[in-house]
Amino acid sequence: MTTLTVPSRKLGKQSWRFTGQTRLIASAAVVGPQEGKGPLAAFFDKVYGDLYAGQDTWEKAERQMMEEAIAIALRKAGLAKQQVDLILAGDLLNQNITASFTAEMLGMPLLGMFGACSTSMLTLANAAALVDAGYADCVLAACSSHNATAERQYRYPTEYGGQKPPSAQMTVTGAGAAVVGRAGDGPVITYATMGNVVDMGVTDPFDMGTAMAPAAVSTLTAHFRDTGRQPRDYDLIVTGDLAAVGYPIAKELLRKEGFELDHVYQDCGLLIYAPEQQVQAGASGCACSAAVTYGYLVKQMLSGQLKKVLVCATGALLSPVSYQQGHSIPCIAHAVALEMPDAR
Repeated sequence: MTTLTVPSRKLGKQSWRFTGQTRLIASAAVVGPQEGKGPLAAFFDKVYGDLYAGQDTWEKAERQMMEEAIAIALRKAGLAKQQVDLILAGDLLNQNITASFTAEMLGMPLLGMFGACSTSMLTLANAAALVDAGYADCVLAACSSHNATAERQYRYPTEYGGQKPPSAQMTVTGAGAAVVGRAGDGPVITYATMGNVVDMGVTDPFDMGTAMAPAAVSTLTAHFRDTGRQPRDYDLIVTGDLAAVGYPIAKELLRKEGFELDHVYQDCGLLIYAPEQQVQAGASGCACSAAVTYGYLVKQMLSGQLKKVLVCATGALLSPVSYQQGHSIPCIAHAVALEMPDAR
């Protein structure tokens, strides 16, 4: 029997090394009005003036934002939708309805993915894997969230006006999309580290930061262990949406693991709103890490401000049924390394 030898793409137990020139060809981020008032407003491709985005329901508005982000990303890449092999997409709504209705409109094969707020890097990592392994030439990775749709599904309808504790976070209204292939001058996708599910027994859906911080630490430590890299190898390491509560917890836990990140570490949940805008602890949602990465970070990389970036998107894997029945909140984090070619 002939044995086929192929270069190993697996590192350790949780990480993948992409061996080809798999690139983030183009990306786009569209956001709602609150996000458009924040410090990163100039880096977003489109800001909607209201939560309805010209639609008659919030759910349709979220779909409109995902469709718009995809259209802009494809336009930047100079590609027609017929040139895309498939779309990997997810959101926070039951049965991933934003992703499925968007894929129906586009007429593309869909791999629907749910990683809660970690969906941005979950879809990007798998898109890169498909391209790198030769199963696809061009793949779209997309995700979305909407403050009003998420609130009435997971907590209380916005109209209810329920009071929230200081640990609560504001779900970002917006969507992000990335085109992954082998062409162009965009960042090379070099590594991905897929997270384990971590459950520390937190049951409060208004305290996502405390629940998710250990998952972020678990994935980041696995990334450093598997790849042999250290925090100093990156210009910037960002977590998805730990915000004001989870961010210091993650820093302290990483310090105990022997990793000092103070000089390179930021959190998307603290970047997207200005201090005077912050609602309780900060931002969260699928669109939080997606908007920061596909809007701000990619443009910073293309302009030469950043060379190597590690994005570790975090997600709380609860459902309305699970937390109403008193279950604790399992969490996960997925990390993707982006590098400009001359930095490798």
